[in-house]
Amino acid sequence: VADFERAHPKIRVKLGGGVLSDVMLQKVTAALAAGSYPDIAYIFGSDLARVARSPQVVDLTDMVGSGPVPWKNYWAASRDAVTLNGRVRAAPAVLDSLAVVCNRKLFREAGLPLPKAGWTWQDFVSSARALTESGRGRFGTGWPGTGDEDTVWRLWPLIWDLGGDVVDDDGKGIGFADTGARALEVVADLARDKSVYVDPKPGSEQMYQVFQSGRMGMVVTGPWQLPDIETAGIDYHVVPLPSFSGRPVTISGPDTWTVFDNGEARSKAARTFLTWLTRPEQDVRWDIEAGSLPLSRRTEALPAWRDKVARTEGLNVFTTALETARVRPVHPAYPEVSQALGQAIVAVLLGRSSPKKALRACADESNAALLIPR
Repeated sequence: VADFERAHPKIRVKLGGGVLSDVMLQKVTAALAAGSYPDIAYIFGSDLARVARSPQVVDLTDMVGSGPVPWKNYWAASRDAVTLNGRVRAAPAVLDSLAVVCNRKLFREAGLPLPKAGWTWQDFVSSARALTESGRGRFGTGWPGTGDEDTVWRLWPLIWDLGGDVVDDDGKGIGFADTGARALEVVADLARDKSVYVDPKPGSEQMYQVFQSGRMGMVVTGPWQLPDIETAGIDYHVVPLPSFSGRPVTISGPDTWTVFDNGEARSKAARTFLTWLTRPEQDVRWDIEAGSLPLSRRTEALPAWRDKVARTEGLNVFTTALETARVRPVHPAYPEVSQALGQAIVAVLLGRSSPKKALRACADESNAALLIPR
């Protein structure tokens, strides 16, 4: 911020009003209702469609179209996460992808070869089973068990790989009625084998603590977790997500900088700040310090990022995954669909429901939400 203000002496950036990003939606919604809202807010990508219904949200299509980095130079995941009905409703803030981080020591002790790109979900389940030693408090893998978005977004790559989607083509129902149940079979297998640590608290901190203490063989995570894993002294290996089809597939969960209209002067200043912030020379600083991935290929090509990749085991796996990464749809009913699927996943993780039964309940709730005019 200080660097920006030195380069733009007529603009002052006031930081404040921040909360955890997963509760920012309700804070911003309340601020919009009260008529007193910030110029820029950090909004989860999965919440953007709901926020963008407000007429106070500034359309940024012209800004990204005339920015210093060509819009097509941004990763597709960055672009898709902020585009609604063909218009750019926010600026990309952070970018990530999911892969599997493995504990090399536990794989050696279990007599297992380290997985390679192209492995399957059956391989994942079998490896988790072999890595589990209940008497020593060791788990094959972990899964967040609160039913929130951290629980849910890990299942979408399985559904997409099976040919499903979040919403069907006509937008009136879910697109994973069959594929969702098949994806949940993987969760059921892990639960049945007692090879999965189910984290009961938000944030997945306990799950990561188990991995970082050397008591978990594999964890599905993003690049943000690598610094903590390195600090813990874990000898690790990163591999792309497994698949059913043999094709690479993962999810990216970009978050956004959303601009609100507090008059032309402040909106213009906000756009100026975001244009500066997303330039490669600023983006790379953010990426290195926050554990994010480059928003654009121009950032990826910078020497500072290439040096970071060379120094960080497995970081290139997450970046390469962006070539085929998909994002959740920018859809106003997504939070309801996510909540219903989260409940289904938890029910299967805890052995309270079969995949088919859990998915039927999810479909009923989700389809009802998708039918509501918005």
